[in-house]
Amino acid sequence: MPSKAIEVRDLWFRYEEGEWVLKGINLDIEEGELVAIMGENGAGKTTLIKHFNGLLKPIRGYVKVKGIDTREASVAELAKFVGLVFQNPEHQIFAETVEEEVAFALRNFGYDKEEIRIRVERALKEMNLYEYRDRNPFSLSGGEKKRLALASVLVYDPEIIIMDEPTTGQDYKQKQVLGGIIERLNAKGRTLIVVTHDTEFVAEFFDDIIIMVDGRILARGRVEKLLTNEAIMKKARLLLPQLAEAATYLKGKVNFTGNYLKVENFVKCIAEAMG
Repeated sequence: MPSKAIEVRDLWFRYEEGEWVLKGINLDIEEGELVAIMGENGAGKTTLIKHFNGLLKPIRGYVKVKGIDTREASVAELAKFVGLVFQNPEHQIFAETVEEEVAFALRNFGYDKEEIRIRVERALKEMNLYEYRDRNPFSLSGGEKKRLALASVLVYDPEIIIMDEPTTGQDYKQKQVLGGIIERLNAKGRTLIVVTHDTEFVAEFFDDIIIMVDGRILARGRVEKLLTNEAIMKKARLLLPQLAEAATYLKGKVNFTGNYLKVENFVKCIAEAMG
């Protein structure tokens, strides 16, 4: 039986004396799961994931990461096995060069020089940033900064990887690269949690999603069930993926099964309907 990577019970949180941002969240994410968290701006998604590495502490309820109560652990302690890639990379970047930025966590964790060199080179090449290794990170484009922030986390291979809106500023090619990286990491047994508005990206690369509305979890389930549910999507103020709209149009003519929001499965269902 898989064990829990993250356990959330009756989580309530607000900033200072403002309105509650999270309202009684209950959630389990098992080790090795790949989950997308979706919802409109203000739904509480980013506030929720900041509890997963201890940046925020519950006001009521608790969050446990690999059995550790985050109220009793520092961010530094949790960072050894939780990597968080911020929505705004400039909140994460601080070094003088791209190479130094990616190497920082490894030096902090005590890796030797040769291992640092190998890991940094691999991470920069995977993120298509190797040619910029001597550049100042703040001279990069918005999409390049996003990839740099991701490289600085992937380089030390944490067990739990959390990404906040990673596709923002990325073109189609880079989204495909990112999707491939996510799939490879998940195949290695890593737990991945991705916050995103990008329904097309979620439809292509995810099976399990959580939809949040107004600080609560509205629904959790299979992509093909939730992203095609017009009532849920309307309440969450999310756009239907294009293949979901196409499936609605073809309803009654094609028997859609499995995760038909993945292009290859969608085409297979149509081919079977055509005999």
